[in-house]
Amino acid sequence: MGRDVFYITTPIYYPNDVPHIGHAYDAVAADFIARYHRLRGDEVFHLTGTDEHGLKLQRAAESAGLSPQEWVDDMEPKWREVWARLDIGYDDYIRTTQDRHRAAVEKLLIAAYENGRDDIYLGSYEGLYCVSCEAYYVEDDLLDGGLCPVHERPVELLREENYFFRLSAYADRLLEHYERNPSAIEPETRRNEVLSLIRGGLQDFSISRTSFDWGFPLPWDEQHICYVWFDALTNYITAAGYADDQDRFARMWPANIHMIGKDILRFHAVYWPAMLMAGGVEPPVQVWAHGFLTVGGKKMSKTNLTGIHPFELIDQFGTDSYRYYFMREMRFGEDGNFSWESMVERHNADLANGLGNLASRVLAMLGSYFDGIVPEPGDGDEAGDLPAVIADAVRRYDEHMLAVQLHSALSAVWDIVDRANGYLVEKEPWKLAKDPERRQELAGVLYASAELLRVLAVLIQPIMPGAAERLWEQLGVGEPLAHQRVPTSTAWGRLASGTRTTKGGALFPRLDVEVA
Repeated sequence: MGRDVFYITTPIYYPNDVPHIGHAYDAVAADFIARYHRLRGDEVFHLTGTDEHGLKLQRAAESAGLSPQEWVDDMEPKWREVWARLDIGYDDYIRTTQDRHRAAVEKLLIAAYENGRDDIYLGSYEGLYCVSCEAYYVEDDLLDGGLCPVHERPVELLREENYFFRLSAYADRLLEHYERNPSAIEPETRRNEVLSLIRGGLQDFSISRTSFDWGFPLPWDEQHICYVWFDALTNYITAAGYADDQDRFARMWPANIHMIGKDILRFHAVYWPAMLMAGGVEPPVQVWAHGFLTVGGKKMSKTNLTGIHPFELIDQFGTDSYRYYFMREMRFGEDGNFSWESMVERHNADLANGLGNLASRVLAMLGSYFDGIVPEPGDGDEAGDLPAVIADAVRRYDEHMLAVQLHSALSAVWDIVDRANGYLVEKEPWKLAKDPERRQELAGVLYASAELLRVLAVLIQPIMPGAAERLWEQLGVGEPLAHQRVPTSTAWGRLASGTRTTKGGALFPRLDVEVA
């Protein structure tokens, strides 16, 4: 963990257009992880934001007849609106046009420029440049027809005088860093990719431009504008207090997880740690690079006409179902293919028929047989194996979340849901209710069922905060859900008998397969 704080970041997003569900994928993942660490009792800092400089944004603004600042001021709220609908509970939202960020960029630049190793030098460069990536490529990297391998768009031949960062001098230090810290890049396939890249030889990279003026001038040469990666990546230390609060920075840095897509792995796992080393700053603890979200086998993108806006799905499925689907359906770290049909199926199977039906049945029976009051648990062993099932699932949930195996973590929680539904089938409380002599057994079964719902509300809060809160209210638990912690709050028997429950509306109404 960073000195005292669990610090997790999303990539900062280009507001050259509105977000699509590919952008929301890592935003939800980071939020899920941040909320889980809060549930563990950790002090958490969750950062997101927008990367508002660079040639790509300048061109987008020009095509709209606006200044770059007008463009980003108009576009950036559209991103915050999406994060609000998705219940993204970030602690700070950074915009790289902010003064606090400029101070941090200048401080890191000067530290690298004046470190006595000539890590920054003036030169000229001619190369094939992708505006969308904000990166140079060699011909061997390109697709047929000279297209960018990421965006499948033509690259441009650029030549200009630039300042360069001497990345080539950092190969041995980077390899040593990753040898000492093998978990600094996850998953393993991405670590191997980075190590191969470093061992193959690193090229110095440009940190300035003179062909456009949308960005911060270099502090020692105002004719040059800071190149996007030295600007953008620095946001992670800006928010931690690098330029203006050293006590805060000492508590927060290094970041525990930089959550990114695999297409920007090189910049985060090679450029960024080398830049920090040059400035005398410790590299992040871990860079976690997930796979692409695809539609029909193609990476989610406006260019490929696959850029689905999150609202198109939220309006049909709801925020909680949206968040659950993408973290449960996709094996985190690998590419995952989205389809409307799979989302409907996952919603109906896991949420409507699984958790939703479980909650509805238990609360309805409490209402019918005990006037909505949680009964005494009884003296028998009506709970059966439920306490053991929960204890095992909570343990596996924690292990998987700490390892960022998000799909496996949710699978562990759903083992509880599946066992609970099976438990009701076995115990048949609707039959017990017909026999007055088995009233105590009925009470024990329904107490166990209600207690299990309480535990589930605690466990699903990081991934489905809205549904968890609704279930918590229906259970009538007096303590705030936000105050619950694992593993103490998942210990068996914490639900007080005499608690008044309410059967509210369905947590997850079933969706018609035809909906689209």
